[in-house]
Amino acid sequence: MKKDIHLKNIGEKNINDKIISYVVMGTIVVAIIIISLLLYSQKINKDVKDETMTLDQMTDIIGDTNEYDEETESASTEIGKTVEESKEEIKQENVIQNQTAQNMSSNETVESSSVSTNVTQNTTSEKAKQTTEVKELSFQRPVEGEIVREFAQENLVYSETLEEWVTHTGIDIKADKTTVVKAAEAGVVKSIKNDPRYGLTIVIEHDDTYQTVYSNLLTSEFVVEGETVEKGQSIGTVGNSAVFEIADEPHLHFEILKDSIAVDPSIYIK
Repeated sequence: MKKDIHLKNIGEKNINDKIISYVVMGTIVVAIIIISLLLYSQKINKDVKDETMTLDQMTDIIGDTNEYDEETESASTEIGKTVEESKEEIKQENVIQNQTAQNMSSNETVESSSVSTNVTQNTTSEKAKQTTEVKELSFQRPVEGEIVREFAQENLVYSETLEEWVTHTGIDIKADKTTVVKAAEAGVVKSIKNDPRYGLTIVIEHDDTYQTVYSNLLTSEFVVEGETVEKGQSIGTVGNSAVFEIADEPHLHFEILKDSIAVDPSIYIK
């Protein structure tokens, strides 16, 4: 009986030991499984996290790359447009400059032609004017009266005062003392002087190098040197102041000079 109980106790003890062993082993296995699951879970989380970061980074990189590409393309496009526009602007500027240069050249040519034409016209007009003035230049008698002594540049005439035969570079027109003497033609009074031979004398300069000389005057109170006078304007009065003609009757000694050379007044007086 005791033996059976003892065997029974041994059997129960073995069963309990086995149960404990199984429990411990199961616990260990479960622990291992849990630990494995935890480790696996952490790994999965880590992988997922790494993968997500990688995707994010790749997305950022791709986004940056796309943005860079877009900016580059935009910049490139803008640069391309700027270059084309610049070329077009330069081309237009060149065209405008060429047109401006042509217009300026044309204007200068026209102006030059106009100036040349104007100069030619003015010169022609001036020449025509001078020619007209020369053609229209005519001398009137400074006083009315008889010519008592003719012009004698080559032939000699007798001088009552000097009592000899002499040359005579003008004409003597008989007139009473104080008779008003008038300008034979328009001009400028060059000088008023007392000539030692012909007395009080007025010299008037005219166009085309002509001069008229009025001598043997009594007065010259109507004009002054440098004054512009008109044809027929009063310039003085007849007198008897010429020393070389003092013995003659009162008269006006009148001369005409061309280029400072005495010419016959009778040819020019009308």
